Amino acid sequence: METLLVALLNGLIYGLLLFMISSGLTLIFGMMGILNFAHASFYMLGAYLAFTAIHMFGFWGGVVFGTLGVALIGFVCERYLLRHVRRFGHVQELLLTFGLFFAFEEVVKLFYGPYAVAYSVPESLRFTAFHIGEVSYPFFRVLIGLTAIVMFAAIFCLLRFTRIGLVVRAAVLNPTMVQALGYNVSVIFSAMFAVGAGLAGLAGAMGGAYYTTNPNMATELGVIVFVVVVVGGLGSLGGALIASLLIGVLVSAIVYVDVTFGQILSAVGLVSDEVAQSTLDVPLSSAAGVLPFLLMLLVLMFRPQGIAGDERA
Repeated sequence: METLLVALLNGLIYGLLLFMISSGLTLIFGMMGILNFAHASFYMLGAYLAFTAIHMFGFWGGVVFGTLGVALIGFVCERYLLRHVRRFGHVQELLLTFGLFFAFEEVVKLFYGPYAVAYSVPESLRFTAFHIGEVSYPFFRVLIGLTAIVMFAAIFCLLRFTRIGLVVRAAVLNPTMVQALGYNVSVIFSAMFAVGAGLAGLAGAMGGAYYTTNPNMATELGVIVFVVVVVGGLGSLGGALIASLLIGVLVSAIVYVDVTFGQILSAVGLVSDEVAQSTLDVPLSSAAGVLPFLLMLLVLMFRPQGIAGDERA
């Protein structure tokens, strides 16, 4: 029972980290219609910038530096690259971000090498938050989850209850009218892209300290982040949160399920016991990496707009 509770809690925290990354991609697509293939690279850059700055400004200074640094990189990418290809259509935008993805990875390898760097949780944050039975649960994991929850609340309140959010939503629906009212729509879009990139940078600065910081971290999480956005519904912040938690819990919980594919198929009478114990004696937990994609397949088959997506989209 203790093991199951820890697994579920680990899944929730992993899901919240996924949400920290995917929320920026959801915002960028929902507000600007840009499917940013390089979004996971912002997560990687946040980790590396924080690692670089931590020696000068301490851990929290590094987190702030990583977040703001990636936001600035995102602003530059939108202002000087994406804006110039937008008039040619979404395919050109996608190809440009595809190129940025590989460019960022190669730049990181050039300066930091192809292996993981020694970016880790500082000693001051290495303590137990609480106990589940005899299992000690680390405080930093809880901190990652709390950061994601606060981030979601801040974005939601900013977009729903402030004048800035009102202008941003109006600019998305009718940019010409907002421009006529005296607002600079180009600056609004650049700022939104920078905020989306900065959120991924914050996730990288926090997650990179707890997990591994290496040049492949964007590749490892990039596909999962797109799965989260599709399952949750393109442009839906609430849907991204639900999908992130669902995927995080499913992937973490199945690791602790001690059953094989053969046993399941034998129980429903599809294969014999002999085949179940020989050819199909494969643990169900080995399919943990495939689960997010199976979930996406099911969602696309039965609810193509995603869990919380707009049917009109």
